[in-house]
Amino acid sequence: MPDPREDRLYLDQVVDQTRSAMRHLREAQRQIAAVEGTGEAAQGMIRAVADGRGTLTGVKIDPRALRLDVARLGAEVTAAVQAAQEEAARRTGDIVADAAGRAGTLPEPLDERFVRDHVESAARELYTGGL
Repeated sequence: MPDPREDRLYLDQVVDQTRSAMRHLREAQRQIAAVEGTGEAAQGMIRAVADGRGTLTGVKIDPRALRLDVARLGAEVTAAVQAAQEEAARRTGDIVADAAGRAGTLPEPLDERFVRDHVESAARELYTGGL
């Protein structure tokens, strides 16, 4: 028969592990919000910045880059933006992997059979006067 004290200890463990995992995930979320990936092209004349979600947050074009023909300028801007987004994605991926590792493995959720067995056991004990 299941021991209610063991169930309580198990439940306390699950709650503690879940709280710890949530703390790590909140910290990761804070870190991702601060991520900034940068990319450069055209020998540094074009610079792009992306945030942790990969959203472009800025582009800076040195006036000398405007001497490039339109097609080349577009390609260089695109290269800088892609580099910024890739760097942001890499940094974000590192944060997520670290958070997942620190969060640890949560216990398997209680299934219907486990709960039913415990309820039936408690009911039998009540019926027989065991509690």
